[in-house]
Amino acid sequence: MVAAELVAEQPPLEPVRAHEARRVWRSLTADWLGRTGLALFAGVIILAVAGPLFFPFASSTTGSSSNAVLQAPSGQHWLGTDELGRDLFREFLSGAHISLLVGLAATAISMVLGAGLGIASGYYGGWIDNLLMRVTDFFLVLPQLPLVIALAAFFGQNISIIILVIGMTGWPTTARIVRSQTLSLRSRQFITRVRSLGASDLRILRVHILPNVLPLIFANTVLVIGGAVLAEATISFLGLGDPVQVSWGTMLHFAFESGAIGREDWWYFMPPGLGIVLVVLAFTLIGHCVDQALNPRLRSSR
Repeated sequence: MVAAELVAEQPPLEPVRAHEARRVWRSLTADWLGRTGLALFAGVIILAVAGPLFFPFASSTTGSSSNAVLQAPSGQHWLGTDELGRDLFREFLSGAHISLLVGLAATAISMVLGAGLGIASGYYGGWIDNLLMRVTDFFLVLPQLPLVIALAAFFGQNISIIILVIGMTGWPTTARIVRSQTLSLRSRQFITRVRSLGASDLRILRVHILPNVLPLIFANTVLVIGGAVLAEATISFLGLGDPVQVSWGTMLHFAFESGAIGREDWWYFMPPGLGIVLVVLAFTLIGHCVDQALNPRLRSSR
């Protein structure tokens, strides 16, 4: 009877999640920054998903013409051509798909690592907490971009390797945030009650801790995506990206190598550069609004 009463005191998780979802949507639609971020995000998704389907880009030079090298935009080539005579509009659409894919996949790896280590560190405490936080501090003090560049150069120029490298270097901030929230949850009364009922650590983590830290994980995820896209663009611009998969960073690299920037052939380097800026801006604006809606500290200060 006592156990039933204690369990009944716990609030159901689904209504809380639905309430948080409504709060996030209101925060995004009520703020002009959020609406701008949503509009930019929708445009990027359309480019990345629908663009390559209607305008496929072939990485081979088949069909390119030496007479069409670095041509300015025209009715036939909407964004001109590159140094091999390939259509830059199709290349731009393909680059949107690859850049977004790398950003999302690398962020997923970062979130899984950061959330897992943060929850384990905050819940168990003791030597586990000390060990995991010292590892986290080590990665936090390392400059992320030079580390990513060094690892990408060491492991090779492959899209999967780039995703792994970016993902495995972007988790420390998430781990710190999740650990802080887990420490707060672990000391609350309802966790003590559930533990006194004989619930296992795994069940407590899965049923009570994880659902309560998910909002912070989600808010941080949106912010990290933009950084992952920018990291991939930087790696590719430096010539360490996958030469087979064309991303916006790869386009900037070949634009620089071909001398298009020096000749002011804006149709080569302006579209990918603007695309990177808009993607990072979109996720930054959305992440800011989501963080305002879900972060307890920011909500209490408003």
